[in-house]
Amino acid sequence: MAVGNENVEVAAAVPMDKSGEIVKPRTDKREYRRIVLKNSLEVLLISDPETDKCAASMNVSVGSFSDPEGLDGLAHFLEHMLFYASEKYPEEDSYSKYITEHGGSTNAYTSTEDTNYHFDINTDSFDEALDRFAQFFIKPLMSADATMREIKAVDSENQKNLLSDSWRMRQLQKHLSREDHPYHKFSTGNMDTLHVQPEAKGIDTRSELIKFYDNHYSANIMHLVVYGKESLDKTQCLVERMFQEIRNTNKSVPRFPGQPCTQDHLQVLVKAVPIKQGHKLTVSWPITPSIHHYEEAPCMYLGHLIGHESEGSLFHALKALGWATRLYAGEGDWTMDYAFFNVSVDLTDAGHEHMQDIIGLLFRHIKLLQQSGVSQWIFDELSAISEAEFHYQAKIDPISYVVDISSNMTIYPTKHWLVGSSLPSKFNPAIVQKILNELSPSNVRIFWKSNKFEGQTDKVEPWYNTAYSFENITETTIQEWVKSAPDVNLLLPTPNVFIPTDFSLRDVKDKETFPVLLRKTSFSRLWYKPDTKFFKPKAYVTIDFNCPLAFSSPEAAVLSNTFVWLLVDYLNEYAYYAQTAGLDYGLSISDNGFELYLVGFNHKLRILLEAVMQKIAKFEVKPDRFSVVKETMTKAYQNYKFQQPYQQALSYCSLVLQDNNWPWTEELDALSHLEPEDLVSYVPVLLSRTFVECYIAGNVEKNEAESMVKYIEDVLFNGPKPISRPLFPSQFLTSRVIELGTGMRYFYHQEGSNPSDENSALVHYIQVHQDEFAMNSKLQLFSLIAKQATFHQLRTVEQLGYITSLSRSLYAGVYGVQFIIQSSVKGPGHIDSRVESLLKDLESKINKISDEEFKSNVTTLIDMKLEKHKNLSDESYCYWEEIQNGTFKFNRRYEEVAALRELKKEELIDFFNEYIKVDAPKKKSLSICVYGSQHLKEMASDKEEVALPFIEIEDIVGFRKSQPLYGSLKGWNQLKL
Repeated sequence: MAVGNENVEVAAAVPMDKSGEIVKPRTDKREYRRIVLKNSLEVLLISDPETDKCAASMNVSVGSFSDPEGLDGLAHFLEHMLFYASEKYPEEDSYSKYITEHGGSTNAYTSTEDTNYHFDINTDSFDEALDRFAQFFIKPLMSADATMREIKAVDSENQKNLLSDSWRMRQLQKHLSREDHPYHKFSTGNMDTLHVQPEAKGIDTRSELIKFYDNHYSANIMHLVVYGKESLDKTQCLVERMFQEIRNTNKSVPRFPGQPCTQDHLQVLVKAVPIKQGHKLTVSWPITPSIHHYEEAPCMYLGHLIGHESEGSLFHALKALGWATRLYAGEGDWTMDYAFFNVSVDLTDAGHEHMQDIIGLLFRHIKLLQQSGVSQWIFDELSAISEAEFHYQAKIDPISYVVDISSNMTIYPTKHWLVGSSLPSKFNPAIVQKILNELSPSNVRIFWKSNKFEGQTDKVEPWYNTAYSFENITETTIQEWVKSAPDVNLLLPTPNVFIPTDFSLRDVKDKETFPVLLRKTSFSRLWYKPDTKFFKPKAYVTIDFNCPLAFSSPEAAVLSNTFVWLLVDYLNEYAYYAQTAGLDYGLSISDNGFELYLVGFNHKLRILLEAVMQKIAKFEVKPDRFSVVKETMTKAYQNYKFQQPYQQALSYCSLVLQDNNWPWTEELDALSHLEPEDLVSYVPVLLSRTFVECYIAGNVEKNEAESMVKYIEDVLFNGPKPISRPLFPSQFLTSRVIELGTGMRYFYHQEGSNPSDENSALVHYIQVHQDEFAMNSKLQLFSLIAKQATFHQLRTVEQLGYITSLSRSLYAGVYGVQFIIQSSVKGPGHIDSRVESLLKDLESKINKISDEEFKSNVTTLIDMKLEKHKNLSDESYCYWEEIQNGTFKFNRRYEEVAALRELKKEELIDFFNEYIKVDAPKKKSLSICVYGSQHLKEMASDKEEVALPFIEIEDIVGFRKSQPLYGSLKGWNQLKL
């Protein structure tokens, strides 16, 4: 294992920690250093001269478990409040404003025992950003005015979670635990817990907030990670100067010993009613936390075997019986004092009727593992895979990296801050066997959720109003289920042939800066980009099968989707081995047909590619699997109506704008009539005419790339009875976008699809232009300037809703901006008027922008655009998007930067006044208004109050057919390069 240099040093004469050198990946060129400040703040410094983003993360070892009695959510509320202002920087929201205006992002989260704050920013603005960040922990201002406004933000955040099944089930599991254990608590907080109840008891929330901060936020229980471009010495001086003023009150890290569950909460069967369609079984056991044995990795080992999906596995048996569509196994909620091991199974309708058999088979599988003993070779495989993935890991965004490490610092010794639990290295059968023995019928909690339980429950969880019932279940009963379960052959996995052993790097002679068109025939086109930056033994392959019939009707769209789902289903047992060995793959519907991607270690990639192609070539419809996939797809369609309102609004926006986009209701109707013989007839026709667009990048030589594409051609086009023939020139599909009328305002008002959801949403979309460098740069610059102002006004000041954003939109080469707001306090009509008001404020801001501020924003945007790709996937995604859009502007960022360097302030102002401002002459806007139950009564009056002139869209498909289309960017260059 490679070891970092200069990685243990102490600031200002604090005694040196001798806990070992920091283990880092062999391919990692960054430098690391641990220091401890005078105030006992422990810091990891990272120097990366190649970075174009700097980042920092502070982890405070206090979380929601420390919430005072009667103030549920206070730790989370404090996390929100620290963003507002500080004594040194008293302007409200100035921290977030500074970060956003300098190309960065900022966020935080509160967990049970930790609160983590983090940001990233362009390198030249890091020093001031870090100083602003440090003030969170030195002298924050928590004004009375801000207190009430941010309670509303916390309440809005909770409102969006109330109809989320994952939040509801997690709280139900917590509810069924010891009331005197903090695990039982409600951690998010809402208006009731943070304002109404405290006020009724004469408690001042702000006073309690300040008290909580003073009692818990101490430098000695904080861990800081700083990721900079400068040398370690320079960054160390910066950190010492800025963070040494944080108070150290020598607090102990709060501990909460004891188990959340007593015997009253074990051997139980809980039936719960979810929001969405479907059935799910979660079997949970309290276990010894594996963190105490992270190098032995007992839960990784057991999760690997119980959650395996190969032939002979538990999942394979359940799938063959038609009972399950997904199985997950592994350690769930955990602290240093308790943990749960969970096995979750997504059930089919038939599986729901066989719950007892499924539990029986699960315990039979656990018994098999106990009898088989702990296998050295399986542990060694896990260790080999983990070693390869750790040492050849791709770089990730600095902000993600610092968050991972700062949370690790509270748990692991210094040498394992980067590794965490990712490298199992000590084979210890006794420790694995100990956890395995804890997965017993005497220790079990079974949570079974299904819509079929509606009307059959007698209890309600108080925070999310989840209906449930509760019954005890004996060991004897479970043993009877084990005996009566079907006789299936459960086996351990076989050795994994996909584990890579060749990590050598190809000798690339042509140092291509951009993808090159390496090969073109009437069957296919190959774009090739060798790895000249990342130097990892990995490859990225994307193949788009252009099939003109794929979306010719709602029926065709559903049949194409079913074909892809079945392919994935058939490949699962085989491809699962590749996925566990660091070689991922996926099949999905694309704009033009269907798409295959393979990404990961290149050593065995060709083997997986050939397996997928053979499945496509020899596709057959198995009626039993067809039935399961049809049922799963039906539920997925039915669950569209339970999407968050803002997601519904975005879907309607896409439906209005994108040609050949079918309403999900029509696709669901088509699916309901589908039979296996329909797919049998359809697939040969789907594949009968196709064109294969390929992108191959990474540690692959030219001849290897060409060989892969020739193989694909041979399978599809060159057999004795070819599956496919080339497309006629007229058959190449193009994605086209509706062109809204110049100077026109369009509205679409719709009731939210879930009557139980009180939240409403608005998407206010402004269509601007088709892809062109100078216009792109103006739009991007406006978005940068307006983004923080939008958040500050609509979220911070007006508190319209937790989900509030301004972003650029891109539909098939057509650019625009969209304001997205979801609210439980105001309806879409009011929100739309507030967006118009904001645009008037932005008009003043843009027209009065100083030369200095203009130049600063241009510089920030240039830095953002020149940000280097972090890894092969990041780079490949960018180039593949150009290929898919038909633009082929692989040098886009440099061309747009050149346009920015030429841009004058007056041109930005003219752009805003022409395309964006209220009543701009070339403005084209579309407001999608989705009404939650709380605001539904406002819809009729909102329609009447819209200022003329405007067009109300009553029928989306009819409207779409009546509108002109932008020309396709693919239209004139599909095969003419």
